[in-house]
Amino acid sequence: MGLRTFLVEDNARIRENLVGTLEELVGAQVIGFAETEQDGIRWLIEHPSDWDLAIVDLFLREGSGLGVASACQARGPRQKLVMLTNYATSDIRKRCSGLGVDAVFDKSHEIDNLMDFCAAGPEAAPSSVNQSAGS
Repeated sequence: MGLRTFLVEDNARIRENLVGTLEELVGAQVIGFAETEQDGIRWLIEHPSDWDLAIVDLFLREGSGLGVASACQARGPRQKLVMLTNYATSDIRKRCSGLGVDAVFDKSHEIDNLMDFCAAGPEAAPSSVNQSAGS
């Protein structure tokens, strides 16, 4: 079974492209998605052992990916949470690191890095928040 991945992304086009790329390139199994902070938190909290990876957009239709990250700080050690955003500034990377986010990737030019992270699976290094370009 592939990396069980849950997406919190409000843009349907980005979500569809991400699903296809994750399934094709890394064999991930996208098990669901949410478009808002509250829906993302609700699903992730209600299904604590059903996911290996959560990919979260920073800016959502309602709420923020930072709220999702904050709510998931008590996740299991093999569960990874990454932020995917067009605003991967050093300040955002620091804030994400403080919330226990495992990695931050810029949507516009770090998708390959995201795929590498996903291919490494749950055994990946614990945190690469500040290892991506632009940090």
